[in-house]
Amino acid sequence: MINSLSVIFPLYNEAKRLHYTFKDIEKFEKKKIIKNVEYIFVNDGSNDDSKKIIYSYLKLKKSNKFKVINIKKNKGKGNALKKGIINSKKDWILTLDTDISVSILQLNEWIRKNYLNKKVQIYFGSRNLNNSKVEFKLHRKILGIVFSFILKLLLKINIKDTQCGFKLYENKKAKFLFKKIKDDGFVHDVEISLLSKKYNLKLKELPVKWSHKKDSKINLFTDTIKMFCKLIFIRKYYI
Repeated sequence: MINSLSVIFPLYNEAKRLHYTFKDIEKFEKKKIIKNVEYIFVNDGSNDDSKKIIYSYLKLKKSNKFKVINIKKNKGKGNALKKGIINSKKDWILTLDTDISVSILQLNEWIRKNYLNKKVQIYFGSRNLNNSKVEFKLHRKILGIVFSFILKLLLKINIKDTQCGFKLYENKKAKFLFKKIKDDGFVHDVEISLLSKKYNLKLKELPVKWSHKKDSKINLFTDTIKMFCKLIFIRKYYI
């Protein structure tokens, strides 16, 4: 079903965690069952050594399957993903977090278990499915449950987990959707859910193996408040 794949890593100040990314790419290259793959790093205005570290890695690889997109000013994860998706060339797109809280190898597992089918254009990795394996602290789980409840209440979204970074898109559908999103930050996932429903695109949640990594950029208190405010903002466009 997947003949070629673009793997997109949005990143901002990830100098301390890029080693997770490189290590996972090496594992996937050894075990991948999709031969035609490109990797796209979208550097969203990092002011640490992220850019230097990425180019040092690519210099060692000496391969044309790697791309780097540098955004001068940090605008947010949604915008970074949009830039990566617009510049992707393969027929399917996998997005995931640079800390590899979910490994690229999860895609191999989805394929092996025949989870993918031609009728679905969008797959969301979900930490809240019964057969997902998740390692994180209790307060994060509670926050996720509360966030899902708010989404259902405010936006009539019944998806169990919109915020997991591990997502798979059919290329043309991804480009179509991301050109329409209004939020440049973390709420873009919610918009993708709403837009897929609006345009009758099939979205399916699939289980993942997810583990929390230290040095996260998310502040659970301030970012939660910001996300709630953005949900109120985008509600007027969809409800």
